[in-house]
Amino acid sequence: MARYRGPVCRLCRREGKKLFLKGIRCNTDKCVMEHEGVAPPGELKRRRGRRPSGYAIHLREKQRAKRIYGILEHQFRKYYEVAARKKGVTGEILLQLLERRLDNIIYRSGFARSRADARQFVSHGHFLVNNCKTNVASYLIKSGDIVSLKEKSQKLSVMTEILKKEQQSTGWLSVDRSNFKIEVISLPRREDIPLDIREDLIIELYSK
Repeated sequence: MARYRGPVCRLCRREGKKLFLKGIRCNTDKCVMEHEGVAPPGELKRRRGRRPSGYAIHLREKQRAKRIYGILEHQFRKYYEVAARKKGVTGEILLQLLERRLDNIIYRSGFARSRADARQFVSHGHFLVNNCKTNVASYLIKSGDIVSLKEKSQKLSVMTEILKKEQQSTGWLSVDRSNFKIEVISLPRREDIPLDIREDLIIELYSK
C-alpha cells in the first residue's frame, strides 16, 4: 500500500496552505503554518516578484488535492481516468470519487482525527462496510451503504478520545455516534465538499 511517509508539515509548506494532515494539531499554535515567513522546503525565504507559470498553477492544484487525500500520482490519475469516462462535469466527479473513499468517509464522520488515522484504522480492520470486514482504505462507498465500527474496537481508548470531540455535520452522511454507525444518504455534490480546490485546473492539466 503505497503512501507518503515523510514529514507532513513539509507538504503544507510546499503548498503554502494548511492541508490539515495532522487533524486537531493544525488548529493550534503548534502548526508550522501559523508562523510568519514560512518558506517552501529548500528555500530560506520566499522569492518576491516572481509570478508562477500557468503550468505551475495547474500543478499546484493537483498536488494539493493529492496530498489532502493522501494518495500518490498513479492512483490519482486512475481516478481522473474513471471520472473522464463518466457523464457530467469531470472535475466534480473526480472530487466525488475521492470523497467516496472509505478512509475519507471515516474522517468526515469524525471517527478519525485525520485521513491518515482513518487509513490506519481501516487497514487494521476496525471498520465494517454493510457488516463485512473491509481493510482497503480506497474502497468506494455507495449510496445506502452503512459503515460501522467493530464491537471490539468500540472500547479502544483512542476511539473514545476521538468521539469526545465535536464534529461538524455532513449533509450526505448520517452519523450515529451512540451506535458507532455511518450511513451514506447520498453521493456528495460539489457544495458538500468543503475544499478550496479548483478542480477545473486539475482537469485542464491532465487534458493537455
